[in-house]
Amino acid sequence: MSESDETSPLSDLTIAVLGGTGPQGRGLARRFATAGLDVVLGSRDASRAASTAETLAAVGRVRGASNAEAAAAGDIVLVVVPWDGHAELLASLVDVLADKVVVDCVNPLGFDKQGAYALPVEQGSATQQAAAILTRSRVVGAFHNVSAVLLEDPEVERVDTDVLVLGDDREATDLVQALADVVPGMRGLFGGRLRNAHQVEAFTANLISVNRRYKAHAGLRVTDV
Repeated sequence: MSESDETSPLSDLTIAVLGGTGPQGRGLARRFATAGLDVVLGSRDASRAASTAETLAAVGRVRGASNAEAAAAGDIVLVVVPWDGHAELLASLVDVLADKVVVDCVNPLGFDKQGAYALPVEQGSATQQAAAILTRSRVVGAFHNVSAVLLEDPEVERVDTDVLVLGDDREATDLVQALADVVPGMRGLFGGRLRNAHQVEAFTANLISVNRRYKAHAGLRVTDV
């Protein structure tokens, strides 16, 4: 379904995607722009973000900028950056992101010959680390378990998966659930408070194992809701 009409709580908001030139960021930007939302891609290299935005121009309103510029422009700011640069980037944007809804989508994962595995995080999870750094922001965790391959594929019209949304701010989690709902086939569901983010982030390692074994792009569905 589309929430991009005048009655949508998202219709007047700009969605920023930090790390928007990577597969997950590009894919989410594609889906939100296709739904009629205003999207700005952020990157360490603003010219690279602008080039990526040009490739998505046909699907909707997408523009490129530096991560700092995108963070300033966004009403809802998604963090889709590599784990090893997560804390450093957020620390540099504390003031810019104050009072904004910040959606952490990062999965702290390692890889070895046995496959993907969850990395320990001092604060408990990437989402909790974001909340510890961005003390003046409204931090939510979401979009951890969605296949970047499906998001990016223009031939895939529906991304049939549930998105677990985690946070301690009811208004912010409701807004991010609505954001997930704009993508056909996708459904945003409240998944618990920030303290429960670790297992949702870590579950991505299990999905990677499923995908490798069955040559699939598996997602998550919650039954009886």
